[in-house]
Amino acid sequence: MTLYQLRNLQHRYGERTVLDLSALDIAHGEIIALVGPSGSGKSTLLRLLQFLETPTQGSLLFDGILSDHALPLEARRRVVTVFQHPALLDRSVFDNVAYGLRLRGVPYGPETIMAALGRVGLRDYARVRAKTLSGGEAQRVALARALVLNPIALLLDEPTANLDPYNVGLIEEIIRGHGTTTVVLVTHNTFQAKRLADRVGLLLSGKLIELLPADRFFNAPLDPRTRSFINGEMVY
Repeated sequence: MTLYQLRNLQHRYGERTVLDLSALDIAHGEIIALVGPSGSGKSTLLRLLQFLETPTQGSLLFDGILSDHALPLEARRRVVTVFQHPALLDRSVFDNVAYGLRLRGVPYGPETIMAALGRVGLRDYARVRAKTLSGGEAQRVALARALVLNPIALLLDEPTANLDPYNVGLIEEIIRGHGTTTVVLVTHNTFQAKRLADRVGLLLSGKLIELLPADRFFNAPLDPRTRSFINGEMVY
């Protein structure tokens, strides 16, 4: 079943077109990785999928509902983004994970928060102040804060950039255990895309060059630009 359906979508900032997608479907429960150089439109696409912006032209349907300013709040809240540099409250780890639930008025008990912390290996950090955490620990708190909301879609913008291999491994394990949540991952790390994704897409200058199952994307791409990108031969 399709969760997102994009058709003839363009997004512009002034006169500059930053996205120009003829068609993109994202299925319930799959992991999609988007790769490409900086400025190719990856983060802009995430902003559209999170409903932070409305397409300049074309349509974006979310679970069969047209994504525009009339999209119900309850639908918007089913999508959560984790950014490369998460903004955490200067409070305890427990309070940070509970924040989204409190904001939404969702009843919860301590066991709910502790279970979320357990998923990211931070149960013992519940009373630690967030400002004392390492970068990898902070990113795992941000993931716990997202996952405790049981989102239907989880959008990840370079979630492991500049992290040590240990934390990269932990975060990738969390992503792999996403259950039925749809994951859209933006990454410069093609090896990570290969490890995690069901399908991988290449964005260049705002256009989706191709989107293929991960094994085909890396071993038998249809477009020579994809092969060049994978081999590190393209210069931007």
